[in-house]
Amino acid sequence: MEIIIGLLIIAVGAFCQSSCYVPINKIKGWSWESYWLVQGIFAWLVFPILGSLLAVPEGHSLCELFTAGNTFNVLMTIIFGVLWGVGGLTFGLSMRYLGVALGQSIALGTCAAGGTLLGPVLLNAFFPEMGALSSLTFAVISGVVVTLLGIAIIGIAGMMKANSLPEEQKKAAVKDFNFPKGLAIALLAGVMSGCFNVGLEFGKDINFGELTDPMFKTLPATMLVTLGGFVTNAIYCLYQNVKNKSFCDYKQGKLWANNALYCALAGALWYSQFFGLSLGKGFLTESPTLMTLSFCILMALNVTFANVWGIILKEWKGCSKKTIVVLVLGILVLVASSFLPELLK
Repeated sequence: MEIIIGLLIIAVGAFCQSSCYVPINKIKGWSWESYWLVQGIFAWLVFPILGSLLAVPEGHSLCELFTAGNTFNVLMTIIFGVLWGVGGLTFGLSMRYLGVALGQSIALGTCAAGGTLLGPVLLNAFFPEMGALSSLTFAVISGVVVTLLGIAIIGIAGMMKANSLPEEQKKAAVKDFNFPKGLAIALLAGVMSGCFNVGLEFGKDINFGELTDPMFKTLPATMLVTLGGFVTNAIYCLYQNVKNKSFCDYKQGKLWANNALYCALAGALWYSQFFGLSLGKGFLTESPTLMTLSFCILMALNVTFANVWGIILKEWKGCSKKTIVVLVLGILVLVASSFLPELLK
């Protein structure tokens, strides 16, 4: 029963993440770099800091936690957060060229596979005595392989869409639709986004041990990863502010109430996925396989809900029934990749 509760919590977080781009559409009068920076303050600083405080028992502090002789782990967690930030930037571009459904499917699917494998591999390179590679069991690898199969099937659906729709209809669904360019960017975004889970692996012991509730143990590491990602995104957004002379966006006082509200909502929805991941893992402790695959499960569910939004936003309107069947098959394979390993262990 606890495993079901844990998976449901992760699913709720995935649904929230897949919905985070909806409030962004309500932002008015700001350029992309301006609202991306402001929502990032909420998504990658404010809410992660608040969340990490839940892992701090009474009489202790975050400062104490981050200076308690684990400087290397803290730095590595932040560094992989910086690399993940690159994935975050290209992630937005993948949806620009492929749409919400296809863009998130390919990027998040790649992220799921890469993040699951890279974490134990790199952790083993630095701390071989921990035996991190032992977590990559046959069941876990099978889940990753099936995830990659799901990505390939969804990619085929994307190519079928690109080949079947007239140019005008493609532009109506996704204004800048470009499958080859979008595919390359989505794969890059997925690989770099997988660094998030690598950061979580390096930071998984950054907590107060038995004094920290198991449901909150990964929240301090999550905050360090998002801090690194915020640095990457802030530098790029400020550069774009200078390049495009869009600093004036921040001076539009009449827009601040509306835009800050929707940026905060988008940030809260985005952060919900990793808050839900932390809470959900607290219920999966009896299954090492699902603990290892929890990040992969989150990404697969993100893909599922992203395609629900893609259907709602009519991004697949006009496609043949055959294309839709292939798309749905890919989604089902991705969902199966989350649960198959538990049956194989």
